[in-house]
Amino acid sequence: MDIPWIITIFLIGFVGSYVSGMLGIGGSIIKYPMLLYIPVMFGFTAFTSHEVSGISAVQVLFASIAGVWAYRKGGYLNKSLIIYMGGSILIGSFVGSFGSKGLTEETVNIVYGILALIAAVMMFVPKKQVDDKPLNEVTFNKFLAAILAFIVGIGSGIVGAAGGFLLVPIMLVVLKIPTRMTIATSLAITFISSIGATIGKVSTGQVEYYPAVIMIVASLIAAPLGAKAGKSMNTKVLQFILALLILGTAIKIWLDIL
Repeated sequence: MDIPWIITIFLIGFVGSYVSGMLGIGGSIIKYPMLLYIPVMFGFTAFTSHEVSGISAVQVLFASIAGVWAYRKGGYLNKSLIIYMGGSILIGSFVGSFGSKGLTEETVNIVYGILALIAAVMMFVPKKQVDDKPLNEVTFNKFLAAILAFIVGIGSGIVGAAGGFLLVPIMLVVLKIPTRMTIATSLAITFISSIGATIGKVSTGQVEYYPAVIMIVASLIAAPLGAKAGKSMNTKVLQFILALLILGTAIKIWLDIL
């Protein structure tokens, strides 16, 4: 642990958490490949896929709650959606994270690549205009929401993500939730998901605590700043930025796997 290493880990956490707050994701879609590749580029010891997933799980716990706190006012948090999807994803993420201990490095990366690819495709699916709908009139299929959240929870628990990068396109495309409500509510669901993922990773010894603490400090600073920026941005711009991030990450992961 030297100063350049600390700065590198902090900047990875800061950038990922800023985007997390702005786009309503836990940030692992960005931080997973950054932790996997950037330290090595600067000559530091590489993290294994299991270590990256463990660090990501713990850090997302703090980044998401910081983002939710920034969105707590304005009526953007859909409590019914949080209850149905949050409960299901918590169970799924615990199952996935606990079971991931027995998976190989390549398998963890493949699961991540599949999740990112699915999310990328969904982000480019044409969406019906729902952003004009009053927030108090938003409805959704509760059973479908719960089932999808459970499936997302299993996959995201394996890679230490909280599933925000999959929850956002699911809520936008499948459940037809307005963009700003999606961003705020997905952060709350992501926080719940990260509880299960963190318990699973910690209990199976997959967490490196020093880099995790550095990432947590960065997330507590950056996530609220990102959430503030997201409130003032055009919703189409937000969706486009997220789509590009997910697509770029999916391409990079699959190029390395293949």
